[in-house]
Amino acid sequence: MGGNEMQFPEPAVEVPPVDPETVKRRLDETDRVVLLDVRMPEAYQRWHIEGDVVESIHVPYDRFTGDTVEEAVLDRIPADERVTVVCAKGLASEFVAGELAARGYDVDHMAEGMTGWSRLYEAREVTDYDGPGTLTQYHRPSSGCLAYLLVADDEAAVVDPLRAFTDRYLADAADHGVELRYAFDTHIHADHVSGLRELAAVGVEAVLPQRAADRGVTYADAVTLAADGDTFGVGDATIEAVATPGHTTGMTSYLLGGSFLATGDGLFVESVARPDLESGDAGAPAAARTLYDSLQDRVLTFDDDVLVGGAHASAAAEPAPDGTFTATIGELRAHMDTLSLDRDAFVERILANMPPQPANYETIIATNLGTHAADDEEAFTLELGPNNCAASTDALTSGD
Repeated sequence: MGGNEMQFPEPAVEVPPVDPETVKRRLDETDRVVLLDVRMPEAYQRWHIEGDVVESIHVPYDRFTGDTVEEAVLDRIPADERVTVVCAKGLASEFVAGELAARGYDVDHMAEGMTGWSRLYEAREVTDYDGPGTLTQYHRPSSGCLAYLLVADDEAAVVDPLRAFTDRYLADAADHGVELRYAFDTHIHADHVSGLRELAAVGVEAVLPQRAADRGVTYADAVTLAADGDTFGVGDATIEAVATPGHTTGMTSYLLGGSFLATGDGLFVESVARPDLESGDAGAPAAARTLYDSLQDRVLTFDDDVLVGGAHASAAAEPAPDGTFTATIGELRAHMDTLSLDRDAFVERILANMPPQPANYETIIATNLGTHAADDEEAFTLELGPNNCAASTDALTSGD
């Protein structure tokens, strides 16, 4: 995550930590948050906390470990604002916070560092969902991963569950007094380890798209395979599989309660999918053309008031009034001008706007196919960092 944090002297002043939940609340509720990230450059450049209200200052912790700290370093740190120090696991940040506090800075540090940040998992009700039951969106701020829990009558279903949070879905279903009946994956994920098999192991019916299984899934006989148009009853609600290939050959959206389209990595509220993670650079143009067809011929044929929610949200995503990363088909059509392009222009724009590939994506894909065995610790470590499963948001929206 960011260099050697094994040994540090006692901090000059003891500074109590703040938990990641507090940091996230500040990001949501205040106009400006100053974060001093003291990890090594490679770790910082790969991944750090971003946002419209964030001023992120990067100074590696070793600049604070000598007998004196250079004035040029101290001059970069605001003396009249609270500064939260962040590192990989909370050790370096504790030391640096103490050094700064001894010099009169208003400072705290985030407990467990970016590792703790990665364990943060928020849940918000999708208040504009208009189908049977209630719909909750889960959000992992560290990576932007989104999942959904539909509770209808006496049953529940989760879409795109993360392995790191399988206990959370079971507990939340229990809190609703219902049985978690189904777990759906929209595709073979490249940015996080799926919780599908772990939920299947405790009796939840796991559902994977048939074409996703065709990529060589080793556990296909232990899950239900969904084809385009298949339906699943969850209490008094229905979930319908809608094939939307492009990001991957097996990419499948799910229409929940006739009101909400969980689009996986096909369409996000701020961007569209990248087409190269399964097919590579050589196959990306053909995959982008397939994505165009899926968006135009399937997704955008739904009524304008159907809500959409993807499997991720980037730092560029604007939340809806209820705090969820959702938008209606009509809103996306109006504000994402990429959706109004012809096929050739769409393909050209998407291929010109792809960020770096997700960290460890080949190993994550292998884990989700079942061809690589990762224990819980390795699975969690593989996921650390941004997801990057979308095309770049640059020039994808009209800015209205």
